[in-house]
Amino acid sequence: MANASGLLELSMSGNNFAGPIPMNLGNLRDLESLELNENRFGSNKPDDLSFIASLTNCTNLRNLIFFENQFGGVLPGSIANLSSKLEILWLGLNKISGSIPQEIGNLNNLYLISIVDNMISGSIPESIGKLSKLHGLGIRMNNISEKIPPSIGNITRLSFVSAAANMLEGSIPAELGNCTNLQELYLGSNRLTGVIPEQVIGISSLTIGLNLDLNEFSGSLPSQVGNLKNLRELSISGNKLTGEIPSALGSCQVLEYLDLHGNFLDGTIPSSLDQLKGIQQLDLSQNNLSGQIPEFLGKLPLMRLNLSHNMFEGEVPKVGVFNNISAFSVVGKNMKLCGGIQPLHLTACPIKFSKKNKRPFPDKMIPLLIILPIVLLLACLFLIFYRLKRSQQRTSSASLLENEYPKITYAELLHATNEFSPSNLIGEGRYGSVYKGSLNSGEHIVAVKVLKLQERGANKSFMAECDVLRILRHRNLIKIITVCSSLDFKGKDFKAFVFEFMPNRSLDSWLHPTQAEEQGSNLNLVQRLSIAIDVASALDYIHHHCETIICHCDLKPSNVLLDDDLCAHVEYGMGEEVSTEADMYSYGIMLLEMFTGKRPTDNIFIDNFSLHNYVKFALPNRVMEIVDSTILLEEMEGLNKNRRGKGEFAKLKSCLESILQLGVICSAELPHERMDSGNVVKELHRITKAYNE
Repeated sequence: MANASGLLELSMSGNNFAGPIPMNLGNLRDLESLELNENRFGSNKPDDLSFIASLTNCTNLRNLIFFENQFGGVLPGSIANLSSKLEILWLGLNKISGSIPQEIGNLNNLYLISIVDNMISGSIPESIGKLSKLHGLGIRMNNISEKIPPSIGNITRLSFVSAAANMLEGSIPAELGNCTNLQELYLGSNRLTGVIPEQVIGISSLTIGLNLDLNEFSGSLPSQVGNLKNLRELSISGNKLTGEIPSALGSCQVLEYLDLHGNFLDGTIPSSLDQLKGIQQLDLSQNNLSGQIPEFLGKLPLMRLNLSHNMFEGEVPKVGVFNNISAFSVVGKNMKLCGGIQPLHLTACPIKFSKKNKRPFPDKMIPLLIILPIVLLLACLFLIFYRLKRSQQRTSSASLLENEYPKITYAELLHATNEFSPSNLIGEGRYGSVYKGSLNSGEHIVAVKVLKLQERGANKSFMAECDVLRILRHRNLIKIITVCSSLDFKGKDFKAFVFEFMPNRSLDSWLHPTQAEEQGSNLNLVQRLSIAIDVASALDYIHHHCETIICHCDLKPSNVLLDDDLCAHVEYGMGEEVSTEADMYSYGIMLLEMFTGKRPTDNIFIDNFSLHNYVKFALPNRVMEIVDSTILLEEMEGLNKNRRGKGEFAKLKSCLESILQLGVICSAELPHERMDSGNVVKELHRITKAYNE
């Protein structure tokens, strides 16, 4: 292997290779990427990593990746002498011991360090502060001790730090608050002490997760926690926090998970928490909270609520999460609670009157008590009339659509799809399942999208699609044949759309074919460009050329269907978030998937290392390393046969670079930085023209 002196990339990931790594790989002096991850290399022996010393000869090395193997031994100091161009150092899920070399700061181009789940000890070197380009630091599940160095605050580009399950001690340095691009911070299960710095708890860029649980933090929870307006998960359980829950926490309206259990918090649950409209799990158990359980908790979208082992009193609400005994807990020291649902077996709450033998109602209220039921009756009649009118309005779109297209019954669709047989199922989404069907004795092949009406929002989705289908006409939008809104044979509501059948399946099945589809399922560069233009044209139409702006909200390769000519047709999908910028983000990710062959959910994309970052990081110099190899093989073969002119390879590289750059722009983190669909169409036409000249 070491004799292949011109080798730039050696990737053997995801196989079953075993044994030692050759000691002469350093002969590959032009090597830029060595990827050995997800194998069985190494044998948990002291000299397993001896090969790293030879890699210091590879002065262009950018990626060294060998996570999830069986490497043992001490992390060699020579790792700090690797190429100064090194960008990714990914060594997690092995059995490596030793410590992080103090000279790690020499590798000043590092973008990612991940040594998670090893046996690394020692401290985090002060020199880590020299890694100004570092975006990700993953050191969780090791034996790293001592204090977090204040120099970490110099790495202002950091977007995630994962250092949980170590033996870190001392306080969190306030300098960490300088990392204003931080999106994830995990420091749980350590030995950290002191107060939580307000500079850290108030890093407003935190969006994904902040975990400080199972440490020994003391003092109160700083009010700066209210700066975390876009944070989804916050966990500070198992510490020694005191004082009240800050009302500023109500500003964190995106929170889905909040865990403060196992502290010494007191006072009442602040009323501001009624602003947590997205909260799904809330754990305030094992504190010293008191007062009544707020009724607003029953109106939040909670799936789990734990208030056990506190000192609450008064009536337990019965609505929302409190109506499901398996979804909430109030056991323990809450001895003064009453009421609630029957399975709680609490005593009934007493009805108290101010004076003995006094009437429940004063005489002057009797006329009001007579009039009130009449008013309520009239209000109910008005509400029934109003809802009936709204129902008629809501069904008008479906009725108009049914009148516009040929009539079809539930029985006909049942027969056409072989009783909605699993063998006819060709796709499935949140709100519906798509079946292949045969109408008119097999003369007409169709796709039948059956709505999952039991799903919350499915009826809304049906109405939205009906509204849209009445006004949309475009060559790159899938053609509707008819719609069915009826009852099934059990008397239940049934709603379905019948679309034109696309014989060439979905784009997803071409990009990631199964073993049965593998034969002849490759799309070449020109075909992919054409599909990208088709989809962008469809988005441009619904975003800019309809009576009202329409958003797709569920754009992905499985919703892009191909006809006999491989012309793309977008399948409709009305979601809840209305934003053309969100559509363009999805389009950008799809474009990157089309030309790299990697799904955004692939295993390599963990923590904050995404498909977007994977491509952005490789541009412009390493574009040929990340492009789908099937594109390169076919295009290079074409160059060898037909295009022998000088500069054609450079033209291919430029084309691919432009496409991937476009995908990166469209999937930018900030919505206003994403390119508009109309401009995307123009840019893709320009790229196509330049490549074909």
